[in-house]
Amino acid sequence: MFYLTGDTHGDFAELIYNITRLKLTATDCCIILGDAGFNFYLDSSDRRRKRAMNNLNVPIFCVHGNHEARPATLHLYEIHKWHGGEVWVEPEFPNLMFAKDGEIYDLDGRKAIVIGGAYSVDKFYRISRNPYDPKWWPDEQPGETTKERVEQQLADQGWNIDFVFSHTCPAKYIPIEMFLPGLDQSSVDRSTEDWLDTIEDRLTYKKWFCGHWHTNKSLDRMCFLFHDIDTIDE
Repeated sequence: MFYLTGDTHGDFAELIYNITRLKLTATDCCIILGDAGFNFYLDSSDRRRKRAMNNLNVPIFCVHGNHEARPATLHLYEIHKWHGGEVWVEPEFPNLMFAKDGEIYDLDGRKAIVIGGAYSVDKFYRISRNPYDPKWWPDEQPGETTKERVEQQLADQGWNIDFVFSHTCPAKYIPIEMFLPGLDQSSVDRSTEDWLDTIEDRLTYKKWFCGHWHTNKSLDRMCFLFHDIDTIDE
């Protein structure tokens, strides 16, 4: 069974609780909708977290967020096949998989496309904390090549898909109640959300799952997840 949750940011206590509560096994899968927190510090603390989660022996499938390095840029990762698509995997941690943006995965006969990335509203704060180790990545949002690939993949499917797993949401669904107080919203780059809007307008789909906004809510077929856990079967 496939379970989804939102941004864990390296704090896996709640996810571990849910894995235990639901008695998940190697035949199940947990999907983290970005900002998992495995590749943020890029040091031994990351590896401790990876080892602990890998040892649960439950597959964990991660969408790329905006608070983590892309696995494609890290030399330890290899491309593996998973459910009809490609994923990034470290051989040391085979239970932790990172999706490729634009890849379509077959989840027991249902197709899901992954579209990661978003803009970090705390970008300049993260850079200013330590200019030599900013923990901000300029490729946090999908680039033009990725956008073209996503659109071509969906066109090949006749713009019909079962599920979308993204980090952020289309612009029309932005939960404005989650805006940070005091933040000048005119300074926020919404280009990814605007592009996702054009995708959503053309797409026939069953449900769209996203994280990023640190809220749990459903609006039409759009499902935002943070602490909650959901399944594609409900």
